[in-house]
Amino acid sequence: MKTRYFKKIFASALMVTAILGTSSCINDLDISPIDPQYAPSFDQNDVFVKEYALLGLTGQKGPAGSADLDGQDEGESGFYRTTFNCNELPTDECLWAWQENQDIPQLTSISWSPSSQRTEWVYVRLGYDITQYNFFLDQTEGMTDAETLRQRAEIRFLRALHYWYLLDLFGKAPFKEHFSNDLPVEKKGTELYTYIQNELNEIEGDMYEPRQAPFGRADKAANWLLRARLYLNAGVYTGQTDYAKAEEYASKVIASAYKLCTNYSELFMADNDENENAMQEIILPIRQDGVKTRNHGGSTYLVCGTRVAGMPRMGTTNGWSCIFARAAMVKKFFSNLEDVPMLPADVEIPTKGLDTDEQIDAFDAKYGIRTEDMIKAAGDDRAMLYSGVGGGRRKIQTDAISGFTDGLSIVKWQNYRSDGKPVSHATYPDTDIPLFRLAEAYLTRAEAIFRQGGDATADINELRKRANCTRKVQTVTEQELIDEWAREFYLEGRRRSDLVRFGMFTTNKYVWDWKGGAMNGTSVASYYNLYPIPVSDINNNKNMSQNEGYK
Repeated sequence: MKTRYFKKIFASALMVTAILGTSSCINDLDISPIDPQYAPSFDQNDVFVKEYALLGLTGQKGPAGSADLDGQDEGESGFYRTTFNCNELPTDECLWAWQENQDIPQLTSISWSPSSQRTEWVYVRLGYDITQYNFFLDQTEGMTDAETLRQRAEIRFLRALHYWYLLDLFGKAPFKEHFSNDLPVEKKGTELYTYIQNELNEIEGDMYEPRQAPFGRADKAANWLLRARLYLNAGVYTGQTDYAKAEEYASKVIASAYKLCTNYSELFMADNDENENAMQEIILPIRQDGVKTRNHGGSTYLVCGTRVAGMPRMGTTNGWSCIFARAAMVKKFFSNLEDVPMLPADVEIPTKGLDTDEQIDAFDAKYGIRTEDMIKAAGDDRAMLYSGVGGGRRKIQTDAISGFTDGLSIVKWQNYRSDGKPVSHATYPDTDIPLFRLAEAYLTRAEAIFRQGGDATADINELRKRANCTRKVQTVTEQELIDEWAREFYLEGRRRSDLVRFGMFTTNKYVWDWKGGAMNGTSVASYYNLYPIPVSDINNNKNMSQNEGYK
């Protein structure tokens, strides 16, 4: 980490929070940014809300100004955007259109280095958030009232989640449990895995029962699902698999009060925090609101980043036109790319008469290239892709990454409400991000059963039934499983982790377009399964060591 903000992260970052004499809107974490004051005080409830806000905000004043982290681009340095980029941009799911942007070619081709800024951003953000959590826990240590015990359990959960991200992305963590000037120590592999497991076990009893917490706060089901995620990846983290426990804890989540949303698209719409159908599946969301939580990460990133001016039903006035689908992701829904609904090559796009959503829809409908046509052709409600002409003629795959229309548009994330009511803001989406949702438990259990030699068809078919999928799986294979993870969770910030677990991220077992920098894909060195510790932190903290393979 750069010297100018190293101390802020690991020594005194929480002083901003510590001296909050703040006002905030606390309504099931429907939060407003918190402005720091300068009178020393600790307002427990305000700081507690701030700890959750770290998942969705990057500073104290909205899109820009008074950033959490000094020396970093505020829009680029949030929790979700940084973790998303590291888990999605190097994978078979999406490409970043503007390859001239810093470190983007390296993420595209899986060729980053210890000096890459984008890998540093996620490391710094995770460390900063953990420091904030440590401060809250130190300030409330020894308090025994029921509400404080519950708050402490939730903050310990968030800290465990952040340590899980460090374990998954870096294989190790700069580890601290208290707010102090001491440098963090290195905790890695089995030791860090065991710590996370023990933390989740210790706090479970103090957490809300499933679906009893205010929406946006972690409950026992979130605890169980993180444990299931940890156990499913145990072989990667420790060298010893634990599929039986992954199955056990996934089953606990499935048997809880959560239910699958009956309409897949509603999970990713602007009223997913009000729509009971969506809420019954979302176990832990990152709260987003176009008025109170404006920023350039979170769902703003997911909606704006996947739109370009001229697309119908954009849901935002600001299409960034930077994220589009790789051909490999399209193949998850169409094994034969010739079956993808596309505008015929000999049909010209009119230069006039495509000025409104209605006009674009009419033209797209004529040639069967609307998203609803895509879904029908795929026989799967989850195929939320757009091949129409709004914003330009699209390709399915490209021999050179030159712009947004080099692939199909992904319209899964939406700033529209299922009830048709207006959203809060035309630019900043209201859409909450489901960080944990019930479908993960079904696929976790399916994979765990498969790895143990059992029949995993029932859980996969349950998700396919929800998606009105015309293909029901008869025999589960490893390829079917990894493809199903993509179909259900594409563009939700987890794909790299799944590919690593299947031994597919770096190897020639599975290649995709632009993997390794080759148009048709190629393998890369195995040490890229982990990100490097930033060279700046290696230089500043003698306790940290570099991951194998990096210099």
